[in-house]
Amino acid sequence: MDFGIAGVAAITVICYLIGMGCKASSKVKDEVIPVTCGVAGAALGVVGMYTMPGFPASDVVNAVAIGIVSGLAATGVNQMVKQLGGNKA
Repeated sequence: MDFGIAGVAAITVICYLIGMGCKASSKVKDEVIPVTCGVAGAALGVVGMYTMPGFPASDVVNAVAIGIVSGLAATGVNQMVKQLGGNKA
């Protein structure tokens, strides 16, 4: 089974859920959530490189970079939804 670019989208979705979990927790400041998503994405990128056939990285540095970008994309998606929806919270 070849995941290809869907593996990158899966990292974004997982990081989005991690960010939402951080937001629901009153112990995590909002300023730390993008960093948390980036770090989680980096870790998931490395895991994806070793476990997903067709993952678009063949070395650890690229896998980490793809993961970080995917994790930060989750933060961007969150902000886009909030701004287009008029939610100022």
